[in-house]
Amino acid sequence: MKLPVIRQIHSSSSIEEINHTISVLENISEALSIKENELDLIGELISNLCGALEVHQMVDEGMTEKDALNAFMKKVLGSIDQ
Repeated sequence: MKLPVIRQIHSSSSIEEINHTISVLENISEALSIKENELDLIGELISNLCGALEVHQMVDEGMTEKDALNAFMKKVLGSIDQ
């Protein structure tokens, strides 16, 4: 996950657009002709999109974008350390 990518997605896309994009990428990933490196890239994109959805949710609950991004990254780093 890349914080600048998540920030860009959050600031330029609605929740509906993000959900639609995730759906499209999930469908593409099921194609038999997808290569391993392409599947890795799709997975990275989906991860960033899901991160942006979580940031949207935190902002909707009253956090500032900066605080929501920081909280999200702390959550991610905390789950990696476990």
